[in-house]
Amino acid sequence: MNGPESSASLLTKPFIYGTAWKEDQTKRLTTLAIEQGFRAIDTANQRKHYHEAAVGDAIQESIRSGVVTRAELFVQTKFTFQPGQDHRLPYDPSASIAVQVEQSFTSSLEHLGLDYLDSYVLHGPSRSLGLHANDWEAWRAMEQIHLTGQARSLGISNVSLEQLQSLMANANIRPTYVQNRCYATQGWGRDVRDFCRTHEIVYQAFSLLTANARMLSHPTLVEIAARHQCNTAQVVFRFAIDSGMIPLTGTTRAEHMQIDLKTLDFHLGKDEVDRIANVV
Repeated sequence: MNGPESSASLLTKPFIYGTAWKEDQTKRLTTLAIEQGFRAIDTANQRKHYHEAAVGDAIQESIRSGVVTRAELFVQTKFTFQPGQDHRLPYDPSASIAVQVEQSFTSSLEHLGLDYLDSYVLHGPSRSLGLHANDWEAWRAMEQIHLTGQARSLGISNVSLEQLQSLMANANIRPTYVQNRCYATQGWGRDVRDFCRTHEIVYQAFSLLTANARMLSHPTLVEIAARHQCNTAQVVFRFAIDSGMIPLTGTTRAEHMQIDLKTLDFHLGKDEVDRIANVV
């Protein structure tokens, strides 16, 4: 398993600001998130859904202005296979997968203005079932980048339990992070989360609110929110943290960023966590 340094750094910043879908507002919103107190930033070298270079502009501006130091930031980006991209590719599509990974990673460092990343993530396996030759070629290339010290840890996103089991069994460098969409109707990703807990993998949860919109008005969450004098979105985020997850948020308003971060100021009781875990 990878060294604990990067995991520890994220675990001390247990809330990630996600930068997808923000287009020409990416720099402003990433800067705002850092100003409000977020110290973990997630992006991807996938221009279809992310503007990685604008994230880099925000990070560099925040460092120059003294709002944050590089050492205080956890920065994570991803390699995305060609089917997940649009025409704005960060690599030569005719090159081997290994070379595409190298080119994408080099491009990410340039976009972000950094000489290392805290986490480098495979954005998702190339197919919905199993791990195939392209996945392994990409992972082996990522392992080589990790060995240079330029990617302090590795991860995988949008992964099934079976795929994660295969990766863990055959990787030379095992993933430190898994980043998955989290559905209440599927036990909040319980099967993958349980596997991650057993193998000391940090589970990053995205779409906690958007994938579970109806949960925000569920009587159980309304009752718990009233008890803690917070809103139900905060209850969902706190449930995630108290269940061992690192939540992502992509909120676009300063007041909502502040509210989300206030989630770190309270805890749920075990009985409350158990009740939410079993709400469907």
